[in-house]
Amino acid sequence: MSGRTRMALCAAAATLMASCALLPLVSPVTWLIQAFFLLAIQTGVGMATRRVPLARPLTVAVQALVALMLLTMVFANKQAIIGVIPGPEAFRHFGDLLQAGADDVSRYSIPAPLSDGIRLMLIGGVLVIGLAVDTLAVTFRSAAPAGLPLLALYSVAAGLADGAGDWLWFLVAAAGYLMLLLAEGRDRLSQWGRVFGGAPRGAGGDATGAVAPVRTGRRIGAVALGIALVVPVALPAMNGGLLDAAGTGVGSGSGSGGTISAVNPLVSLRDSLNVEEDREVLTLRTDTADLSNLYLRIVSLDDFDGTTWQPSKRNIQAVPDEFPTPFGLGPDVKRTQVETTISAADWYAQNWLPMPYPPSGVDITGNWRYEPLGMTVVGDRRQTTRGATYTVRSLDVQPTAEQLANAPEPPSALKREFTELPDSLPSVVARTAREVTEGATSHYEQAVKLQEYFAITGGFQYDTNVRVGSGREAIARFLKDKQGFCVHFSFAMAAMARSLGIPARVAVGFAPGTPQSASSVSVGLRDAHAWPELYFEGVGWTRFEPTPTRGSVPEYTQSDSPGSTLPDVARPTQSASTGPSASPSASESCAGRNPELCASESPAAAPATDDDGPKWYLALAWALGGAAALLIPLAPMLWRQRTRAKRLGGHGRTQADVSLHALAVWQELTDTAWDFGIAPDDSQTPRKAAARIVRLGHLDPAAAASVHRVADAVEQVLYAPSPRPVAGLAEDVRGVASQLGSKADRTTRLRAVLAPRSSVRVVWALSDWWITVKQRAAAARPTLRRPSSPGQRG
Repeated sequence: MSGRTRMALCAAAATLMASCALLPLVSPVTWLIQAFFLLAIQTGVGMATRRVPLARPLTVAVQALVALMLLTMVFANKQAIIGVIPGPEAFRHFGDLLQAGADDVSRYSIPAPLSDGIRLMLIGGVLVIGLAVDTLAVTFRSAAPAGLPLLALYSVAAGLADGAGDWLWFLVAAAGYLMLLLAEGRDRLSQWGRVFGGAPRGAGGDATGAVAPVRTGRRIGAVALGIALVVPVALPAMNGGLLDAAGTGVGSGSGSGGTISAVNPLVSLRDSLNVEEDREVLTLRTDTADLSNLYLRIVSLDDFDGTTWQPSKRNIQAVPDEFPTPFGLGPDVKRTQVETTISAADWYAQNWLPMPYPPSGVDITGNWRYEPLGMTVVGDRRQTTRGATYTVRSLDVQPTAEQLANAPEPPSALKREFTELPDSLPSVVARTAREVTEGATSHYEQAVKLQEYFAITGGFQYDTNVRVGSGREAIARFLKDKQGFCVHFSFAMAAMARSLGIPARVAVGFAPGTPQSASSVSVGLRDAHAWPELYFEGVGWTRFEPTPTRGSVPEYTQSDSPGSTLPDVARPTQSASTGPSASPSASESCAGRNPELCASESPAAAPATDDDGPKWYLALAWALGGAAALLIPLAPMLWRQRTRAKRLGGHGRTQADVSLHALAVWQELTDTAWDFGIAPDDSQTPRKAAARIVRLGHLDPAAAASVHRVADAVEQVLYAPSPRPVAGLAEDVRGVASQLGSKADRTTRLRAVLAPRSSVRVVWALSDWWITVKQRAAAARPTLRRPSSPGQRG
C-alpha cells in the first residue's frame, strides 16, 4: 500500500472517529452507517483522481462534485435529473430540508429524532469535514492542520451534548488524529523527532540520528494529548455567564442574588405550534375542578421596544418557602388554593419553570432562583426542567366584573413602567384602540372590548404559518392583514391596552392541555401559547384571551357584562374566514383603477423618431455619465450607509440568525469607530477591543456600557455553547455612533460621512479576490498543459 493510499484511509477513519462525538445528539444512530459508505466513496474518488494525476484543485473539485451527487441520490433523487444530477428543483429541496433540519434542531432536545433535515445536516457535515481533512492531509500533504476541521466537528458535538461520556468521544477523536499523524510519512516525522527524540540509540537510530517514525509519532501524540488534557484543568473554572450551557447567564455567587438577563423565549414558539408530532411536554395532576383555567405561565414579557416584547433584566433571589401575596391583589377578591404536581419530559430542557399563576409556593430540587416582580422561577448554573417533577401551590383568583370595572388607578410608578410605548409605534395602533373601545366607561370595559375585537368582531383568523414579524410595522401589518397566531394577538392587545393607559404585559407558557382524567392533564408542544396580562388595582395582573380558537375565555370578562358577544368558555371561537382571495385585488390592478392605462403606452412616453432630435443613445450616455460623475465621489458614503443598514437591520429569530446578527453588529461597531479615527486591532479579543474603543473615544458610561454589551454578545457567539439572543444591539451601536460624532470635530465628522475609512475594505476584498484568481490560474495551467507529467502518485 502506497503512502498516499494509507494517508487517505487514515483521513477517512479519523473523520469517522471524530464523527462519533455526534452520536449522543440524535436517535437512532443509523445515520453513521450511511455516512461511512458515502465517505468511503468520496475517499475512493480522491485516491483515483490522484493516480491519474489531476491538478490538486481539480482533485478537490471532483471529490466535491461526487459528494454532491451522492447527497442528491440519497436525499433528492426524485427532484434530480436521472436521480443523481442536481438541478434547480434538487437545490430547492436541499434548502427546504436544511431549513426543516434547523427548525428541528431548535425545537427538540437531545437526543433529537432523526428527521430527514437533521440526517442531511449530519451526513453532509461529515462529508464536508472528510473532504477538508482529505484535502489538507492527503492532497496537500499537511496532516497537522487537518486537525482543525476534526476539532471543529468534535467541538460542535461537545458544545451541544450534555452527557458524562464527553471524555470518551474526545479520546476517540484524538486517537483518530494521532493515527493520521503517524501515517504522514517518515521524512516529516523524522524532522519533528529531533525535537523530542533525544540522542541516537545506536542501532535503533538512523544515520542522521533521528528515531524511528512510529516511535516519534507516539511521542508527538503523547505531548499534544497531554497538553490538551492538562491545560484546561490548570485554567480557572468558568461556569455560568457566557460559558453557561443553559444559556441563562443568571445567578452569581452563593445564589442569594444576581440578575436574570433579557432572553426572548418566543424564538421557537411558532415552531412548537407547527410540529408534525405533538410530543408531550408536561403531565399534570391537580386538585382543581376547573381545568380550563389551568394555564402554565413560564415568563412575562414587559419590555416593549416597538419591535418585540421581551423580559426585562430583573433582580433574582433564593426561592422562598412561601411566595408573597401577588402585588395588587386585595383581600376582597375571591380565591382558592390549588396544588398541582408537574412532571417534565426527559427531553424538555427549559430554563424557566412552567407554573400556574399566581404561584404561592413551589417544592423542587436543584439550582433555581426567584424573580419577585414577575413571580417566575428560573434555573441557575445550567439548571433546566429536563425530567423534573415538582409541586406548585397557586391561587385561582376569581374576580367579578364589578370589581374589575371599579378598580382604582394603579400606582403611578407601575403605570408609568407598564404603559410605556416607543415613539416609533405606528399611530394606527393607538387609533384602532380608541375606535374599538369607543363608548367604554372604564379600563375594564376597554379591555373586554379589545378582547371581543380580536376574538369575535374584528374578523381575525388564527393561522400559525404567519411569520412573527420583527419590524416596527409588525403590529400595524397584523391589524391590516388580520391573520396570525397567539403571538400576534397578545402583542397587539397588550400594545393597544398600553395606548389606552392600561398597564399591560405578555405572558408566555402553555394553554390548558388535554384532560386525561378528572385530575390529570397532558400538555403538548402545540399547547405553547402567549396571552396578555392587564393590571387592575385590587386584583393584580389579570389574564385575557384575545386569540380565537385557543385557550379559554375568562369568566370575569363575560359573566357580568350584559350583551357581551364573547363565546361560551367551552366552545372554540368561530370567526369568518379572511383567507386570501384567489383573484388579485382590484386596487392592486391597473385595470381596477383605470382600464385605459393598461391598453397602451402613453404617447408622451414614446421615443421621438424625428432625425433632427437628439439620439436616444447619446442622451442615455450623457445621463449615465452625469450619474457616474455624481455617484463616484459619493460611492464610499453610499456603500457605508448600505452596509450599516444591512448590518443593523432586521434578522431571523433562529440561533444562527441571532449569531450572525451579533457578529454583523460588532463589525459595524468597529467600522464606525474606525471612521472616527480609532483603527481596528484584530489581534485583540472583543472585550479588549471594546475597552480600547471606550478609552480612545472618550465615551460616557452609557455609551461604554453599550460597547461592552455588544462585545459580550460577540463573545457568546464565539465561545458559548448556546449563545443567548441579546436585544437592542443595533440601538446600542447607533447610540455609540452618536456619542463618537459628538466627541469629534467637524472635519472628522465630515470625513466619517463622506469618506469613511472603513470603505477601504472593498478595495481589500477585491485585491484578495484577484490574487486568489491568479494563484488558482497559475496552479492549474502547467498541469492542464502537460497531463502526462509524473504529477501526484498515490
